[in-house]
Order: sequence, then C-alpha cells, then structure tokens
Amino acid sequence: MAGTKEIQNRIQSVQQTQQITNAMYLIASMKMRKAKRELDGTRPYFDAVSTEIKRIFRTAGDVKSRYFYPPDGSEPLSGPNGLLVITADKGLAGAYNQNVLKKAEAILKEKPDTKLFVVGEYGRQYFLKRRIPVEQNFLYTAQNPNFTRAREICLTMLGPYDEGKLKKLYILYTDLRNGMLTEPIYSRLLPFHRAAFHTDAQERAVKEPFEFLPSVEEVLNRLVPSYVSGNIYSALVDSFCSEQQARMSAMKSAGDNAAEMLDELSREYNHIRQANITQEITELSAPKTVLRNN
Repeated sequence: MAGTKEIQNRIQSVQQTQQITNAMYLIASMKMRKAKRELDGTRPYFDAVSTEIKRIFRTAGDVKSRYFYPPDGSEPLSGPNGLLVITADKGLAGAYNQNVLKKAEAILKEKPDTKLFVVGEYGRQYFLKRRIPVEQNFLYTAQNPNFTRAREICLTMLGPYDEGKLKKLYILYTDLRNGMLTEPIYSRLLPFHRAAFHTDAQERAVKEPFEFLPSVEEVLNRLVPSYVSGNIYSALVDSFCSEQQARMSAMKSAGDNAAEMLDELSREYNHIRQANITQEITELSAPKTVLRNN
C-alpha cells in the first residue's frame, strides 16, 4: 500500500494537471467566441454578394458561366475533382481530426482521381505519413481563420478549375451543430446549381433595366470568387469553432476525471492517515512487558 507521502505527491500532480486543463478550457472558449464575432461581422458583405448574383439572374435571364451547371439541369461534368480538407494544427480535441480524415479517405476511395488541398498541420502530417499525394498544402496555421487566407485558398483552387483541370470543387470541414455536436460536412463549392439563386415571381419583376459592363458574364466572374471565398471563410471559422468546442469537451472530461481521482486519493490518504493514528494510539496504550532476570 502506498504511503501518505507518495499519495500527497500524486494529489499535487493531479491538481497541477487539473489547473492546466481548466486553463485550456477557458482559452478554447475565448477563441471560439472571438472567431464567431468576426464571422458575424463579415456576413453582411457575403449576403450582399449573394443578392447581386440573384439580381443578375433576375434581370439577364439565362446566363452562361463555367461556375454554374447548364440551364437544362444536366450535369455532364466528368474528370478530376478538387477537395479542400480543413483540419486542426494539433490534437487534444477528441475525435475532431479523425472524423474529417476518415471521411476524406472514404471520398478518395470512391473518387481516386480527387486532388487534395489541405489546411492544418494535423492533416498535412496525416497524408504525408500515408504517402497520399496532396496538390497544395496551405502552410499557414488553422488557428487564425481570416478572409485574406480564405481568398488565397479560393484563388489557388480556382486556377486549375478555370483551366479545366478540375471539373468540380468540394470542401470537407467540421460544422458545429446545435452549439454542442460536431459533424463533418462534405459539400460542393463549384459549380453552383442555378436553383441556389432562384428568385420568385415578385422578385423577378424588374422595375428598371440594368446594364452590365463589360458583360453579364464578366460581372458574374468577378462576383463568384468573392462568394466562394465567403463560403471557404465560413467553413474555416466553423471548423475552428468546432475544434475549440471539441477541445473544451475533452478538457472538461479530463477535468472531471481529475476531480474524481482527487476524491479517491483523498479518501485513500485519510484512510491511511487514520490507520497510522490508530496504530500509534494502540502502541501507546498497550501494556509494556517487563523482562526480569531469573
């Protein structure tokens, strides 16, 4: 059985670990709130871009663009796709990274010609160790999502898409559901379905004609990258918030386990201490045997 000194050392060690997990919980909570505020501050801009794209379809009728499926609804696109995978820079976030990477591997198994674009050190190392080729590693940290980086990612992926080397662009990230549950999301970035910018009959009624210079297609080509950048930025922030939520859950679980361990160690320490006190009292109160020489 362990002595009181050993148990005291273990109690101090667990208390120090508990302080670290509590600090990490608070830091993750603060980072998540900050990222959400920054995203909410940029939403009006992306809503305005979406409104302008709707206005183009409302006023110009059928628009031909490489960023949209054909008006007849057919999807004759075949060829390699691009996939943006968003992971964290480190672990200690439960199953956050593993859920995304397992989904990515399933997609690669189904579509082996998919080209990977990776954000996050954890994902980079994961694919590197398994010798899975990556088209582009974005070497900046996933801990600071901002619109500038989202635009850089967008332009990097739009390059081969505009050249016809990639037929579709997808994104794989983690979304925070109901403020608690995290879920990997696999969605298409490009091309768009025209129904996504559908307007009803009342909205289609144009009171004044619009003139697009130099052309409708050129205006649309300028708006769509901004809209896609907004989607990527939103995914970066959602992934970051999901990572912090997963880390908060992991740290809370670790803190609860530490509290339970402290209770058990305290009981064990009190039990041993009481046993030692009882033994000392017994030794003091026991009759002494006097040895006499015959």
